[in-house]
Amino acid sequence: MTKTSISKIIILNSYIIVWEQRKLGDLTQKIKSYPISHDAEINTITGTKYIHYGDIHTGKLKRITNEKILPNINDNNYIPLKSGDVIVADASEDYKGIADACVINLMKEHYKIVSGLHTIVFRPNEKLKSDFLYTYFHTPIFKHYGYRVGTGLKVFGITYSNLSNMEIKLPKIDEQNKVDKIINIVTNIITLQQRKLELLKAIKKAGIQQISKQKLIIKDEVNNKYVSINVGKTFKVTRGNVLSKENISPCKTNSTPYPVYSSQTKNDGLLGYFDRYLFENAITWTTDGANAGTVKFRSGKFFSTNVSGVLISNNGYANEINAEILNSVTYKYVSHVGNPKLMNNVMKDINITIPSTKSLQNKFSNFILNLKININKQEEKIQNYKFIKQFLLQNMFI
Repeated sequence: MTKTSISKIIILNSYIIVWEQRKLGDLTQKIKSYPISHDAEINTITGTKYIHYGDIHTGKLKRITNEKILPNINDNNYIPLKSGDVIVADASEDYKGIADACVINLMKEHYKIVSGLHTIVFRPNEKLKSDFLYTYFHTPIFKHYGYRVGTGLKVFGITYSNLSNMEIKLPKIDEQNKVDKIINIVTNIITLQQRKLELLKAIKKAGIQQISKQKLIIKDEVNNKYVSINVGKTFKVTRGNVLSKENISPCKTNSTPYPVYSSQTKNDGLLGYFDRYLFENAITWTTDGANAGTVKFRSGKFFSTNVSGVLISNNGYANEINAEILNSVTYKYVSHVGNPKLMNNVMKDINITIPSTKSLQNKFSNFILNLKININKQEEKIQNYKFIKQFLLQNMFI
């Protein structure tokens, strides 16, 4: 029998709440998993489904409340899983994914579910709630343990022995339920906010597609016509300059007020700030690398690095909507021979169809810009909720 040690005592309203330290193997039963891979999947409904470790890593499987999302396989006298079982992926291509987990949360089981290749299944006993264990597997405490005991060079693994000998600290069942409920509330909020973000992005994409196909009109606009233009004849086509990273300030200051944009897509291409600018109200695109062909409108004065092409217009053609229309077609012109490229000479020959009047362009630009602002706000909101969840995971477990 494993010795139980008191690891945390909380006095709350005259009640003593005790967190006990136990080995995971003493709190769970190991359930058999099978070497089932994607090759065994079939389209026919057989009444038997399985859990693939790759679906755990991708986040497709988290709290499983709907069996229909699982792939079908033929039965082979497999031992079935039950609601409450926690399934861990025992192999990962990086340390971050070591022991990613999912849990079966079904009100009623309609299918036989089995666990496939590279999985370890834990069935908690009456002292450990499955949802609490599932949440524990996502805490920094556990991830640190996984990094420490994980093995491998290209593929990292963790064994049942490693996990079953892991000592975890847990409170009574009632407090386990409360801890998981709080984490689950924040997780559900994040999921809902992510759906809202996806909807905003879908609206933006659909709007640009309709404008590009000349199918979107503005009711009060007198002229809703479109016109075809050649990039080289409409814009001055140039590129940015080389700028050493040592000269770039990470923060905007009075002495470095101008943003520096590069070819990267992270943080909208913002590298930092500089004391001089090269362009004002222009369109940039990535000339080389994985993001070649990505087009952005840059409002105001800015500096652009040498791996960014720049389109300049003195007639107001450099705006949000024209940049988005151009961005919707540039992928067709990217050369994938060796390092992906979209050079100036190719950009000059691209033809696009844009709204014919500046008034119409401005209205469409404002429409897209407002969507971008809302998308950015939504992304910030999601990030804030993720910080809250991470804080809870760090501080509600010991």
